[in-house]
Amino acid sequence: MESPLRPHLERKRAVVLDGGLATELERRGCNLDHVLWSARVLLDDPQAIRDVHLAWLEAGADCITTSSYQASVDGFVAAGLSRSRATTLLQRTVELAQDARDEFMQRELVAEGGRSHPMVAASIGPWGAALADGSEYRGGYGLTRGDLKAFHEPRWELLYAMDPELFACETIPDHEEARVLLDLARQTSDLPVWLSFSCRDERCICDGTPVVDCAAMAVDCPQVVAVGVNCTSPRLIGSLIAQLRDSVPGKP
Repeated sequence: MESPLRPHLERKRAVVLDGGLATELERRGCNLDHVLWSARVLLDDPQAIRDVHLAWLEAGADCITTSSYQASVDGFVAAGLSRSRATTLLQRTVELAQDARDEFMQRELVAEGGRSHPMVAASIGPWGAALADGSEYRGGYGLTRGDLKAFHEPRWELLYAMDPELFACETIPDHEEARVLLDLARQTSDLPVWLSFSCRDERCICDGTPVVDCAAMAVDCPQVVAVGVNCTSPRLIGSLIAQLRDSVPGKP
């Protein structure tokens, strides 16, 4: 599979991602003290999300991720929205990022022959993020693969329909959840995916599974174009990245 990361990696050996959406929204005055966390802003002030996307692009980001990390149809419904409204809001997360990227390009801030075309990655956060209790840093949910698929698949399909450049499966703390996400990636076989784990120490993801074992699951999945670590203590990153490099040959 052709990776949308390749032009950036060939030109400068790195892809610059955006920053923390929730952190920046709070800095700009948004109140995230709600069970929906940053997804609440989709209801209250979607323009604020678009503005943050645009700010990251202006600051040099090659890729912006959608505001769907914690959002889910079931989460919106539990907060009192109709299922149709929840569906619209989830898909709006991609539209907001695409709109910001299009405005950025129209401003001709990308000089000819300069930066590669910025990407929009649809954010797929873990099941634990929807609980808003820090479960994405623990894993070991005790759920079956069927349970996890029932949670992830509707959101996956809705975001896929909006035509992002790739999926960003991020802060994944649980090896069974990673398996489910890889299965979904194979179902939407034409869209690239990066898979990034949250880790508790220099060897293991949060549920205690060695990171090399988790990464190995992605070796034979052509949809996975990069494997990584995020939301993890900076002092652990060097060791973890070295292990990933050795265990996932041919993938950044």
